Amino acid sequence: MTPPARRPSRLRPGDRVAVVAPSGPVPPDRLARGCAQLRARGLAVTLGAHVLARHGRTAGTDDERAADLTAAWCDDGVAAVLCARGGYGALRLLDRLDAAAFAEARPKAFVGSSDATVLHRWLARHAGVVTLYGPMVAGRALGSGELGPAWADHLLRTLTAPAEVVELGAPAAVELVPGSATGVVTGGNLNLLAALQGSPEAGTGRGSIVLLEDVNKESHRLDRLLTQLLRAGWFDGVAGVVAGTWANCGPDADEILLERLGPLGVPVLAGFDVGHGPRQLTIPLGVPATLDTARRSLRYAVPALA
Repeated sequence: MTPPARRPSRLRPGDRVAVVAPSGPVPPDRLARGCAQLRARGLAVTLGAHVLARHGRTAGTDDERAADLTAAWCDDGVAAVLCARGGYGALRLLDRLDAAAFAEARPKAFVGSSDATVLHRWLARHAGVVTLYGPMVAGRALGSGELGPAWADHLLRTLTAPAEVVELGAPAAVELVPGSATGVVTGGNLNLLAALQGSPEAGTGRGSIVLLEDVNKESHRLDRLLTQLLRAGWFDGVAGVVAGTWANCGPDADEILLERLGPLGVPVLAGFDVGHGPRQLTIPLGVPATLDTARRSLRYAVPALA
């Protein structure tokens, strides 16, 4: 049996957080705005050495980005590691990370989404920690403010007062397959989950509440990604599915989701407030929760952070 994931400690005023860029290049103005929001909550912000670097389509070379992530995670004076943005490149880091060093380091909150899905999976497997699938420092919630304050506030409350956010609701979500189910929440970006197939970090959704979201995928690409995971057996034995927003994926995304995953016979909730859209809750991964499609909610058994 897999042991329960370790819950990092919640953040307190004065705690130091590290911002790293494991994927695409980071806009300096958005990074500055996001960091200002963290400091306004009393957190001390440390930037990775290469957070503003650029190497082609990534924020620095693979070795530079891996070194920044390793330095942040293995610094026991750091209470949380936050990704600056998504894009592309995190998958290239996995073979450059020392699993033993990450497992031995002090558990800390890790926040990221989209391309960071592969890092959530890697940390779950090799460091055994709870992580947070949420807005990034230079993203639209913190870095530009264009989504409004609610989503940045939800992330910061999850980090500092996690007991206040054990139930996550999305009133506009849609029941595709009604029901309720309990399991450890896992998943992330659909494209990146498919990209991990055949690797040690692919894992499985068995017994889990699976979170899925994506962006900029035509209908046939969504169908292909779901079919790939189905044929790989990744969805075998899942307890339930929570789909977030399918930003710029076309109007039939939920129809495709129902057609491909409905036959699993488990509850499926679509349109949850997570992903690349205008509503971005912070979703703990590695913590048991109950999905209730009638309530349009995920209720966690314990807070994400201790």
